[in-house]
Amino acid sequence: MITAVYPGTFDPLTRGHEDLVRRAASLFDHVVVGVAVSAGKNPLFTIEERLQIAEEVLGHYPNVSVKSFGGLLKDFVRQEDARIIVRGLRAVSDFEYEFQMAGMNRHLLPDVETLFMTPSDQYQFISGTFVREIALLGGEVGKFVFPSVERWLHEKSKIRLAARQAQSKDE
Repeated sequence: MITAVYPGTFDPLTRGHEDLVRRAASLFDHVVVGVAVSAGKNPLFTIEERLQIAEEVLGHYPNVSVKSFGGLLKDFVRQEDARIIVRGLRAVSDFEYEFQMAGMNRHLLPDVETLFMTPSDQYQFISGTFVREIALLGGEVGKFVFPSVERWLHEKSKIRLAARQAQSKDE
């Protein structure tokens, strides 16, 4: 059985992420979506929320599981007994970082391969960072995320807006 790990922050999980998961699930016996704790990134959603969102969007795939991990990716890959790390490449700008990361992972995990996948054409421009910014500024993100994710983003936007308004009243 070949297991692949698709790691990421998934803050939020986009249609581009789901596209890669769906396609990876057709290639491998099992795909583990590894939701990184990413303490240094200051994510919009908590790890618990990102896990719940990923389950809502990806839970219908029978050979896909969603798990959180902290620490080194190599330890998570070993824990899951995976032979493949799936990484998405949207643009040339992604390539340099991902290429270096693949080299480091090959050094740490010589028996594990990194598989680069490009998103389907309609998803190549989608970035979690852009989606967050658009949503937090009140923009429409339905084309980039699934309805459940859009609801999560809408709720976070309302909370952030209320906090900003309360802060400006205090000043």
